[in-house]
Amino acid sequence: MANVQRYLEQFHGTIKVGRFDENATLREKRDRVLKRLDEGLKELFDSSDEAAPKYRVFNQGGYAMGTGTKPVNDDFDIDVGVSFRIAKADYADPVEPKEWVYNAVEGHTKKVEIRRNCVTVWYQKGDEAIYHVDLAVYSDESSNPDGRNYLAKGKCNSTAANRIWEESDPQGLIDLIQQCQQDSNDAKQFRRTVRYLKRWRDVKFPSTGNAAPVGIGITVAAYYWFMPVKTVDPFSKAASYDDLEALRRFIQTMVDHFQFVYSSGDYVERLIVSLPVVPRSDIFTKMTDAQMGDLKTKLQTLLDAIEAAQEEADPVEACKLLQAQFGSDFPVPPKKDTGQKRGPAIISSSASAQCST
Repeated sequence: MANVQRYLEQFHGTIKVGRFDENATLREKRDRVLKRLDEGLKELFDSSDEAAPKYRVFNQGGYAMGTGTKPVNDDFDIDVGVSFRIAKADYADPVEPKEWVYNAVEGHTKKVEIRRNCVTVWYQKGDEAIYHVDLAVYSDESSNPDGRNYLAKGKCNSTAANRIWEESDPQGLIDLIQQCQQDSNDAKQFRRTVRYLKRWRDVKFPSTGNAAPVGIGITVAAYYWFMPVKTVDPFSKAASYDDLEALRRFIQTMVDHFQFVYSSGDYVERLIVSLPVVPRSDIFTKMTDAQMGDLKTKLQTLLDAIEAAQEEADPVEACKLLQAQFGSDFPVPPKKDTGQKRGPAIISSSASAQCST
């Protein structure tokens, strides 16, 4: 068995993007939009002699959870919550506060759009998007009698049935993911594993539409099913981590959790991953049955490649197999750098890091 741990960690270092407080570039991009939002809201409400509603902002998504990856197409997706201190009962149409946000930032770039779950601001270089900021709009918990947050869902052309306030707990989800791994080094392996799979997703699936499994779905699946794989020295208590085996076990568990459900007059296999917080919906619900079938096929192909890499004696050949799945950023060492073909076998022991829900 070739030991490829150092090449996996090198790959992780290449694709990793830290949290906002660790990354000046991401902060600058986010703050530029938020500055425009603040100025635009004041202008908007001053023009009608009204006071602009108070609001708070918070980070969401992979960068907030510590699982952010560099996009292969350079289009960074930055998620920010904008929580207005308004009661949802006072705004029967949740699209109205989304229109505040749209009007406040419209014209800041060439393309701003109200989408079902957010208002998106695209930054472009020529005709190519270089990053975009998703502003999710909420009715703040401090303004609702039940003390809960509600996400504004709907577009300008949505029917009344599709304009809803949906209970949401974005901070609760972030807290669960961050608290999931009590051991800091186990948590690092958790984040590496999620990032590996998110980069694989970016390489193997189209970047538009719903064909690709969303990143939060991969992260929540890891919350449920990831287990650290490591060997602990009985004397020094130092732990040696085996990322490839941890990834293999995680993917195998994902494949095993596909289940038959009745859909469109037939039974089909789907992977159901429910949010561990309200609204507790299936994160992959937008994927069609055909897209689900493609996901399972590609996961099985990835699993086969990992198992083949584990059986390889030569680290070079093992890394070639992995590069075919994870893309050109995965390193393949020159033969002269690998020394002996056979690396030391790691007999892995694992302790469950699954969180209870």
